[in-house]
Amino acid sequence: MTTSAPALEKAAQTAAARPRRIRLGPIVLQSHLALTFIFLYAPILILVIFSFNAARQQTVWTGFTFDWYAQMVQDAKAINAAKNSAIIAVISTAVSTVIGTLTALALDRYRFRGRTAFEGAMYLPIIVPEIVMAIALLVFFNFGFGLLEQWTKIQLNFGLGTITVAHIAFSFPFVAVVVRARLADFDRRLEEAAKDLGANEWQTFRRVTLPLLMPGILAGALLAFTLSIDDFVITFFTAGVGSTTLPLEIYGRVRRGVTPEVNAISTVLLVASIALVLSSTLLQRKR
Repeated sequence: MTTSAPALEKAAQTAAARPRRIRLGPIVLQSHLALTFIFLYAPILILVIFSFNAARQQTVWTGFTFDWYAQMVQDAKAINAAKNSAIIAVISTAVSTVIGTLTALALDRYRFRGRTAFEGAMYLPIIVPEIVMAIALLVFFNFGFGLLEQWTKIQLNFGLGTITVAHIAFSFPFVAVVVRARLADFDRRLEEAAKDLGANEWQTFRRVTLPLLMPGILAGALLAFTLSIDDFVITFFTAGVGSTTLPLEIYGRVRRGVTPEVNAISTVLLVASIALVLSSTLLQRKR
């Protein structure tokens, strides 16, 4: 049965005469997404733009310049703070990567009493507020230093060492989570095949397990480095005299006013953090 041409034409005219319904759902969602991105990234964009502003005032644009970056390179306090941040980040990342990787392997490969409780405790540094973690570490160091001085007469003070230990404490769970995600897709039959070919436990781990886990380990290490290099709250509570890091240096300068030098330092720290996070993401996607 075929439809005649007049009937088709009439149906088309009827459809055209109907008022079109406006679907508000997609419009609302797209508007919400756009406003969210503007709210999140507009302040960052303004920060980067005004780091190239020739004027010291933050409300007037007078021209483009690299002078503030040149002054930043010659700023002794900023360079010293950056060195402290780099030293702390490198050491804490190395230790956190080892501890986090071994923790992930232990939780994935072995079943032991208290495993569930231990796994839950490992996630505490991730889920608890950072200020709570900072105060807990401060109390821990004060208590430990007090006992040590009472028993051995050795007096320890807050400094780069306490910051490094604190960064290890909150960084290694992130490494463990990333490595465990890699282990979830790990094919154990490859290890069994290596053992069938005569490899011992160490050879299997070094030549099979470790290379396959390396993208996850490197991703976790980069994440730990990023968390350490830009941490402020925990560093603020565990720092001592002469142990100023770059975030603490920025905070001290902002209290005296936002200057183009602060914008330049913040922009460099922002770019470094973004590069590290992107590298970590790419490594996690690598198969």
